[in-house]
Amino acid sequence: MTAKIILQRFIHTNNFLRAAFNKNDLAKLRKKTGYTFSNCKKALEVNNNDVVQAEKWLKEQAQALGWAKATKLEGRTTLQGLIGVSFNNHSAVILEANCETDFVARNVTFSSFVEMSLDSCMKHFKDHSEPTSLVKVNLASNDLKALTAPEGKTLADHAALVISTVGENINLRRAMFVNTPRNIYLCGYTHPSPDKLSTKISSGKYGAIVAYSSLTNDPTVQQVARQICQHIVGMNPSKIGKPDEDEPDENKDDEMVMIHQDFLIDPSITVGQVLEDVGLNIIDFIRYECGEQIVENVDPLKIKQVALLPGKKKLRVL
Repeated sequence: MTAKIILQRFIHTNNFLRAAFNKNDLAKLRKKTGYTFSNCKKALEVNNNDVVQAEKWLKEQAQALGWAKATKLEGRTTLQGLIGVSFNNHSAVILEANCETDFVARNVTFSSFVEMSLDSCMKHFKDHSEPTSLVKVNLASNDLKALTAPEGKTLADHAALVISTVGENINLRRAMFVNTPRNIYLCGYTHPSPDKLSTKISSGKYGAIVAYSSLTNDPTVQQVARQICQHIVGMNPSKIGKPDEDEPDENKDDEMVMIHQDFLIDPSITVGQVLEDVGLNIIDFIRYECGEQIVENVDPLKIKQVALLPGKKKLRVL
């Protein structure tokens, strides 16, 4: 009888110590993966408390579940989301990713996915040669989803993982890659804007990229270029305009030509006056608004449009 009691106490104590050990691993796994308590606990149980294998197992399960959810949720309306912008002096990407609710759009998991998608786009085009003139590459939804992303997966695979986490349909809607020669610079902006003015990757409900030329791309010029991006987001001009070709609208509130619009930052002057004061010449601009209706409006004389050759990274001028 005494031996039986001792054995029972031994078993009980051993299980208690093991439970405490699992609790520490559970905390590490949850922090690293972001999955639920029950999923992380199950992963540890299946993999004998091996955290590395448990993490791998979780990703495999989430991938399978994510594709199942993606298939089930496909077709549900996705009007919310984020516009992401990534840029340096001569390369930029602007991208739209959609979800169902504003709550998910503000979720860290979703915004991290947008940043990953931007990074994947930039890496996809990193090896192409310097252009002789400004080029733009449109990426449709299927093009985006097929891009290679971290861990050898596609962006579609990672989208499925996000779906399994947030429980909503999400969609990579569109993107545009912009590349310029050395005499043309790029600037990007999203609204709401990040706190740091120097941020090269950001996301918001609106986004803009401006291509410009200047004799000196000094900090003052760069700041004005960013303010022009802000103006484009806020005032939504239809075109840049030329002083000798475009007359100002009689009603300033209806003005759609950028150079004749009152400058958003200082309405006492026009955009044209600002550009002249700092010696900045706008070559082109792109503006994205989350959920907007896409209207194809391409001027073939204004800029070279390029497309991806099937299965290759080289660009073909259209």
